Amino acid sequence: MISVQLPDGSKREYPGPVTVAEVAASIGAGLAKAAIAGRVGVGNDARVVDTSFRIEKDTPLAIVTEKDADGLEVIRHSTAHLLAYAVKELFPEAQVTIGPVIENGFYYDFSYKRPFTPEDLQAIEQKMAELARKDEKVERRVLPRDEAVAYFKGIGEHYKAEIIASIPANEDVSLYREGAFEDLCRGPHVPSTGKLKHFKLMKVAGAYWRGDHRNEQLQRIYGTAWATKDELQQYLHMLEEAEKRDHRKLGRELDLFHIDDHAPGVVFWHPKGWTVWQQVEQYMRAVYRDNGYQEVKGPQLLDKTLWEKTGHWDKYRDNMFTTESEKRDYALKPMNCPGHILIFKQGIKSYRDLPLRYGEFGQCHRNEPTGGLHGIMRVRGFTQDDGHIFCTEDHILGECVAYTELLQHVYKDFGFTEIIYKIATRPEQRIGSDASWDKAEAALMESLRRSNCDFVVAPGDGAFYGPKIEYTLKDALGRQWQCGTMQVDFSMPERLDAEYVAEDGTRQRPVMLHRAIVGSLERFIGILIEQHAGAMPVWLAPVQVAVLNITDSQADYAAEVAKTLQKQGLRTHLDLRNEKITYKIREHSLQKVPYLLVVGDKEKASGAVAVRARGNQDLGVMPLDAFSQRIASDIAQKV
Repeated sequence: MISVQLPDGSKREYPGPVTVAEVAASIGAGLAKAAIAGRVGVGNDARVVDTSFRIEKDTPLAIVTEKDADGLEVIRHSTAHLLAYAVKELFPEAQVTIGPVIENGFYYDFSYKRPFTPEDLQAIEQKMAELARKDEKVERRVLPRDEAVAYFKGIGEHYKAEIIASIPANEDVSLYREGAFEDLCRGPHVPSTGKLKHFKLMKVAGAYWRGDHRNEQLQRIYGTAWATKDELQQYLHMLEEAEKRDHRKLGRELDLFHIDDHAPGVVFWHPKGWTVWQQVEQYMRAVYRDNGYQEVKGPQLLDKTLWEKTGHWDKYRDNMFTTESEKRDYALKPMNCPGHILIFKQGIKSYRDLPLRYGEFGQCHRNEPTGGLHGIMRVRGFTQDDGHIFCTEDHILGECVAYTELLQHVYKDFGFTEIIYKIATRPEQRIGSDASWDKAEAALMESLRRSNCDFVVAPGDGAFYGPKIEYTLKDALGRQWQCGTMQVDFSMPERLDAEYVAEDGTRQRPVMLHRAIVGSLERFIGILIEQHAGAMPVWLAPVQVAVLNITDSQADYAAEVAKTLQKQGLRTHLDLRNEKITYKIREHSLQKVPYLLVVGDKEKASGAVAVRARGNQDLGVMPLDAFSQRIASDIAQKV
């Protein structure tokens, strides 16, 4: 007898081996129809399998449907194969390579004699729908490696043959067939193509074979797939909204910054963009000051030997910009941590000095590949709101509690209220005692509990020197951005010989807590632009108020209003151009200025202003003092 334990704790027994599909059918016809795959085992031992998988011993089993995260991944993986199937039907000479699942979808790489056109994509998508409607059964078979190599060579799929040839000779490989198409894959897949209904092809891009620029450039077709029509439509709507909010587009339209081929991966900030930068930096500088951090500044260029001591040279040298002077090798710093330790080491530190908190707006450089650069979100030169706390193990909990609460406050001020918390724990390859790891992990978890934060644990995802908390914020479109971090480091103080004098007079190593709230300021400002669709909150807006005259007869009064507001510290633009007022209002509205003050003869006579708020809100005429109080309240409340 085979005993299958279901998620609700109930058990079903079968006289012999049974497939996942048969178990689903024994539970009910509805479940049998909805079944996409099965999940056998529990915890870390659980794995997703085809519905044709034979259960030959007692095991826990969950039937996977389109409602499960695992089910959605199976749908996307199967849709990638459907894409390849359609391409082969329409373009038989095309060769298939690889087609993995990615976030929100999938892609497949093809070798073909000419570029695919938008019309080709439309035809491929239509063919995919046609093949899905056939509801062809998806079947798995296993071949010895060499036999599989010969099979794919025989049908002219040389890329597949090369992939399989790289697998050890004594291993078998699995193939999946649907109709006339057969592909190499570990699986699992949906039981039939009819399960694939809600998909869309998005774009074509170039991709080198096996990621090596020395190889042939292939064509990568991206697609998305979802369990329901509504989910697909919601995703496509989100992409439309994201395109409108694209920080690169808004950066041009609002005259904030540009990227130039003369300095790829480095930002040229225009006056308005630099104003936003300064607001973020000065805000974070106040956060440093008000929370016990001492601001420091380390050099950009550091000797190679320092990076060798920290371990960065061996791990990251390909991503470091290097230079040579007087027969010494140097590197532009990719991070600020070693410099802060060198500052800590100047002079004798006592346990009474701990915790010692350093903060720096440290400019860093990383040699990112050109293909990975993305506006100001992914650059080669960036500035971090970097902080390091030197403390004892007993300080870790208190510092982490205070830091999480501080981070929540900062994110709220910038307009983010939803945060995802993840704790990455010890990897297999690590340094330090288990007791130290136990204490650090427990402190990180307890700090989040004390801050009333639900969190997930990512086993083994910690750095080799210590565990960490990752803070990921959600934006207005539901996209996730991992910005903040708190890392516990036992290693670098040891490697760079940092120490303090303990209460008993002995020399001890401090624990080093690496922390950042916004992370890269460039990236964070890009996130802010997209979060607010360029319409920055009043406190961040590069121009907070524009003063517009209707005719030349109000020019002197308009200039007086603007000067008064400027003296109050408001970023004010005076527009005295000889243009129609409707034109000026429209132009400043497109620049997303929070407040427009229009002055005509009536306003001049009464010492008032006609106020228009962003979003075409007419707030009427009010005394200038009343407006000043209103905007001051907006700024103070960060609305």
